[in-house]
Amino acid sequence: MTICTEFQNMEDHKQAARAKMRPKNVIDWSVRDVESWLLQSGHTHAVEQFKVHDIDGKALLILKEDDLNRMDIFGIGKTKRLIISIKQLQKDNVSQLIELGYLEILHTPISYSSKNNDVITFSGGTVDNSIDQEFYSASVSENDTASHLPPEIWKAFISLGYLFIVTWITAFVMVIVHDRVPDMKKYPPLPDIFLDNVPHIPWAFDMCEVTGTLLFALWLLVLIFHKYRFILLRRFFALSGTVFLLRCVTMLITSLSVPGAHLQCKPRNVYTPDSVSFYNELYNKIEMAYVIWRGAGMSIQGVRTCGDYMFSGHTVALTMLNFFITEYTPRQFYFVHTFTWMLNMFGIFFILAAHEHYSIDVFVAFYITSRLFLYYHTLANNQALMQRDSNRTRIWFPLLSFFESSVDGIVPNEYESPSVIICNLVKYLKDCGNHLRKCTYILKLEKNSNGNVSSKKKNH
Repeated sequence: MTICTEFQNMEDHKQAARAKMRPKNVIDWSVRDVESWLLQSGHTHAVEQFKVHDIDGKALLILKEDDLNRMDIFGIGKTKRLIISIKQLQKDNVSQLIELGYLEILHTPISYSSKNNDVITFSGGTVDNSIDQEFYSASVSENDTASHLPPEIWKAFISLGYLFIVTWITAFVMVIVHDRVPDMKKYPPLPDIFLDNVPHIPWAFDMCEVTGTLLFALWLLVLIFHKYRFILLRRFFALSGTVFLLRCVTMLITSLSVPGAHLQCKPRNVYTPDSVSFYNELYNKIEMAYVIWRGAGMSIQGVRTCGDYMFSGHTVALTMLNFFITEYTPRQFYFVHTFTWMLNMFGIFFILAAHEHYSIDVFVAFYITSRLFLYYHTLANNQALMQRDSNRTRIWFPLLSFFESSVDGIVPNEYESPSVIICNLVKYLKDCGNHLRKCTYILKLEKNSNGNVSSKKKNH
């Protein structure tokens, strides 16, 4: 326990040092802090008037040139130079303007540029001297990293429940589409440029699942050591569940013919002449869905299904794992990133070489998964974009709006050593034990008090 205490003290010192290094938020500035900023910026002539008008950090951030002109104490040159400094301060603190609700009142159309520091410019309408038509940085801080990252473990469990439900729906839909698979004699494989020119490799599909297992093992390592593992978990569960839910729809609405003659695909003979047979058949489907769900739809787990072609679930899993590993590992890990991309591409090649999917299945799966990942992270990393159209975000990206409500920027790739992880786990278990003891003690007190009250009533 002393070792854990020492490590905890070290971590507390590190956090304190980081806090000292971080500059004080502008919205927390006092009038005296504003005076110091004016002196450092070379605007000594404005110090007294700012003190008279009680200008603190919040007031400073939303000052306009008209406000300075009303003070009627500066020359034109001094006023212009001061407003340039204020606008630079506003540009560097866009997230705080959003927090104050100041940017939400703007209704001018915006144009977004992804160059350099991801700058948003406000255009349209009449041009005046307000800050509304100025440049704003879309980043939350100078280095774009988030300043507030609560773990919110309960959200991770909600996203896990969402994925759990979706995987069950997927397994059940796979049973349905298996029974609807077109007759191979009547509907031969469709023409496909890749499948028509690459011979069938029997062991290729198993190799695809081996590459997926390697990617999953790497992803587990990232999760174990990443400091913000619960944020990563809920993002992974939410995105995976959404893509597989979309896959359920595409599988169900269109049944493609079997892509390879080597596949022995026949629908089951299903007869439901009465209600008893119907319930028996429903039970059989649920039982088959459980087999698929338990084996994660993998052939190396003994799962063989037909009809679930549009689009490829294996490609979704490979691509999602690859993108999450590359996103949440340091940029300097070139070897890891190259390795995961190679596994992703080889896995896709093995799917096609096994003639288990058409080329369009794989292409659509890769495109949808990668685009959804990028759209989600672009919005999550740029709170300015989310706040500008929060109603549309809630409608079109409800999971994003819910899960990322407490994240105000890019999640930094910070890792914990095994000793810190163990100490944090011990501390968490100790806190849980103390909480349980408190709850038990409170329940005992309530029980004793209720017993005393009832005994007094009996005596009376």
